Amino acid sequence: MSNEMERMAENGTATFANPDDYQAGIGGASVNLIVTGGGDFNARLTWLNLRRLHVLRGCENLPRIAFISLSPAQVSVSFPMSAGPPLTYGGLGLQFGDVVFHSRGERLHQRTDGESQWGLMSLPPEQLAACGKALTGLKMASPPAGRVLRPSRSAASGLLRLHLRACRLAETRHALIAHPEVARALEQELLHALVNCLTADDAIGNSKTRQHHADIMVRFEDALTTHSGLHLNIRELCAAIDVPERTLRVCCAEFLSMSPSRYLLLRRLNMARSALRRADPITASVAEIARSCQFPEPGRFAVTYRTIFGEMPSSTLRRSRIKAT
Repeated sequence: MSNEMERMAENGTATFANPDDYQAGIGGASVNLIVTGGGDFNARLTWLNLRRLHVLRGCENLPRIAFISLSPAQVSVSFPMSAGPPLTYGGLGLQFGDVVFHSRGERLHQRTDGESQWGLMSLPPEQLAACGKALTGLKMASPPAGRVLRPSRSAASGLLRLHLRACRLAETRHALIAHPEVARALEQELLHALVNCLTADDAIGNSKTRQHHADIMVRFEDALTTHSGLHLNIRELCAAIDVPERTLRVCCAEFLSMSPSRYLLLRRLNMARSALRRADPITASVAEIARSCQFPEPGRFAVTYRTIFGEMPSSTLRRSRIKAT
């Protein structure tokens, strides 16, 4: 992935057939992606780095849950870019045209239920403050907790149109973007459209209960990472994060649309799928990989794996050999 990350420092686009490569390629954030539906994964990333503004667009074909850690050094704004199945942020279903104004360094769950397109823009906080002051006369800074904003239709469509135009230029007109005057004008237009959207009202009230649940879900993810080598049950995980089991179930239903045990299962299945893709089929076996991902019974593992991903684990392992050759 080193060559891929070097390319990410420039303007361009890349396609991915592997969730691991895709999540590693998302610049400016740490992403843990859990695919929740079957089929061959396909995704496309487009990025554009202007003088102060970073623009990113993702297109994916499968439903998934992402646990995302944003950079504390940047102010980040994200939004759905299609009117298809809703993009869910922190348990809130976003409408097409909604904008999420993230807190700096925010850690969050984002969920999709099918094909999806999303956009993200980020910039240094001092640049947002300067642009906000110049354009609106207001002091503009990232909120202490993420907010869902609902700009006017004209403001939202203006931002989406400019974002899409910038990404298409990054995909097809590298030489044009490299021209300083073009890049400067494009950045100014994007910043103006972004600030215009960030002055909108909240789409949903800033609920203390929702923020409390978001904090629990972050602790839940931290506990899963800390105890990744152990097969903890839900009761033990609840003890580790100091919440009642009923509360964790409510939070998982709200943020993940599933029970905590179902999420743990999908998490381990995705780990197994990743290991099967990386493995050498000549020396590795499905049973060994299943056991390493806490599936002690290979037969039951194979049935569950096929139910979720639509193919047997042995097929995934064989395909890793085909790709290697």
